[in-house]
Parts: sequence; C-alpha cells; structure tokens
Amino acid sequence: MTTQATRPDSPVRLRATDAPGQPDVTPALEELYRGFERELLVPLWTEIGDLMPAHPRSRAVPHLWRWESLRGLAEQAGDLVPVGRGGERRAIALANPGLGGRPFATPTLWAAIQYLMPGEDAPEHRHTQHAFRFVVEGEGVWTVVNGDAVPMRRGDFLPQAGWNWHAHHNATDRPMAWIDGLDIPFQYTSEAQFFEPGRDEIGDAERITPERSRSERLWAHPGLRPLSAGELAPGTPLLSYKWEFTDRALADQLALESEGFGGTVEPGHAAVRYTDPATGGDVLPTIRVETHRVARGAETAPVRTTGSSIYQVFDGSGTVTVGERTWSVIRGDLFVVPSWEPFSARSEAGSTDSDSGALDLFRFSDSPIFEALRLDRIRTEGTTG
Repeated sequence: MTTQATRPDSPVRLRATDAPGQPDVTPALEELYRGFERELLVPLWTEIGDLMPAHPRSRAVPHLWRWESLRGLAEQAGDLVPVGRGGERRAIALANPGLGGRPFATPTLWAAIQYLMPGEDAPEHRHTQHAFRFVVEGEGVWTVVNGDAVPMRRGDFLPQAGWNWHAHHNATDRPMAWIDGLDIPFQYTSEAQFFEPGRDEIGDAERITPERSRSERLWAHPGLRPLSAGELAPGTPLLSYKWEFTDRALADQLALESEGFGGTVEPGHAAVRYTDPATGGDVLPTIRVETHRVARGAETAPVRTTGSSIYQVFDGSGTVTVGERTWSVIRGDLFVVPSWEPFSARSEAGSTDSDSGALDLFRFSDSPIFEALRLDRIRTEGTTG
C-alpha cells in the first residue's frame, strides 16, 4: 500500500507511539493514521488520557488578585477610558493565567472590577448572560434594571438574570468600584449568547435615588410571597440582597453555635446562600452565590468540588489554600478555585481589620450548571466520594 500524505489543511496530526496500551508501530499503522488525518478523524485510543482523566484537570489555575492593585488600575482607567456606547462599561476582567489570555477567571465564570466616575452613566443594554454586582466598598451608584433604580452599597449583592435592560448612574461626587460576575465564558463556549444595546441615556424618571428599589418593596420580606406575582422568568425577582440581613444571619449562626446549638456548617464556620424568594432555588440559573464567615482562629476543612469558584474577601484577613498555593489575604482580594482543587481558609481577622471580627468571604460558583447535568461532586478531606 502506498502511503498518502496528510491533507495540508488538516488540523489533525497523529503520532504512532511505542507505549503501553498502544498498537504496534508499523507502516500499516502509519498509513492508517494518515488516512485519519485526511478525513479529520481522531481515534480515542490516542486521546483517552486527556479526554477521560481519572479526575478533573482544569486548564484554569489557582490565582490571586490584590484589590489594592485592581482599584489603582481602575482609577487610572477612570481618567483615560470613556464609559459611553462602544466600550459600554469600564469593566476590567480577571484573566486566569492558565486560560491563554482570555478575559475569563475560570472556564465558565467571568469576574471584573467596574469603575464609574462621579456623574457618569453607563449606557443601557441587555444580554443573555446572567450577571450580578457585589459591592466591597463605597456607595452612590444606582443600577437601573427595567426602569427600577436599585441602590448599591457596601456588602450589597445585586443579581440580574439575563435579557433584562440595565444601566448604571453615579449620583455622587465620588467614584465607585464594584465587582461584576457573569457566566460569559460558559455562554461563549456554548455559543449561546445574544447582546442588544438600549438607550444611550436613561430618562429623568429613572435617574432617582430611592432608599429601596421597587423589587425590594415587593419581594424583600422573609417568607412572604406577593400574591400579585404571576409566572416569573428564570432568575430571582429580588434585585438587591442587603448586607445588613446577610450580616445578621451569619452572626446568628455563630451565636447559636456558642450557645451549644447547631447552625454552622462546621466549628467556627457560618455560611448562607442567596436564594430566589419565589422558588427557594439559586438566584441565577447558572451561578450560585454564598457568603461565608470564619471566626477568628477557626479553619475550614479542605473541600474539593467539581466546577469552579471565585472568592472575594469582603472583610477581615486570613490565609487561604487552593491546591498547592497558600496566600495571606485581606479585604477586597480575589482568588480562583479551579475544579477539584482542594480549598481551605483560616481566619486571622480581628477587631482592627473586620467589622464582624471574622473573615468574611463572598463566593460565586458554577454549581447550578453541574447539578443540572448531574456532574456535581463534593469531597471533604478525610472522606471518600
């Protein structure tokens, strides 16, 4: 048989190797591989170790971004980069060093610092990507979702499901920065995304600064659902989860523990999940969001999960370990936990660096995707599963 050359434009390149589990390297095998390359075929026996590993091997790597550096660069961008149509948002994305320079923190999650100067408006648009904003410091910006002006203050979590019109306006004489989280990488990879620009400017009736948004007045009453609510689109109808309620819930869990009752997930570790008040499920179809409080001196057990997470230190200080990396962290710092990398945290917080005297960690993950596909798995150090 005469060996034919590989098709020049074929991206498939196969190499016969003398290795356990591989066929004997012969001229006939080489001919077979050239045929595979011409027809754009890849045999599983040459790829199984990469395609079907014994456990997840994420392309993303553990990485830490310092809030002080992010905020400083955002301030420079505020002086140099316009926020109007075209650029849309003065948002600066975290790029995981394992993902080839793409603006992705993990293969499924986007995180960015957004910065709005005094008096500025970020123009209206909508997109299929599910999103949220989380405020680690400052106040004075309102996000306007479908005409509903929602205040943004330290500790507030503001979810917004996809395909809702939204804009931002800074009503103060001070700049403000916050963190955006979206499922951009997931929708980009699955080729499902849509985007549509809206008005260049919001109307005067929306340029208001209410203490509470309309969504809060309707939905922010624990355990109570308005009977006026009919069928709802996916995603929580509540557009703001106030820090005062999150803080109280975490404090109560630790207080119950100190009184000898249950309430924490492990000694010294309180945690809450933000939920949709209409369904009790996750606030967004593709993103789970939690806040964890680790009492001073306490340390969480190392945990592995399928899927990836991004954490921001909301308050306090401590050390976090992701895989083989350990960092000291303080308020505002962000870090990535890739799929199946073990994560643990130790609190070194006190009254001088934390309002609560504990290490508070804001976390968002892609867990709803993995649970919907029955690919979710969790393992705590010292257990099997």
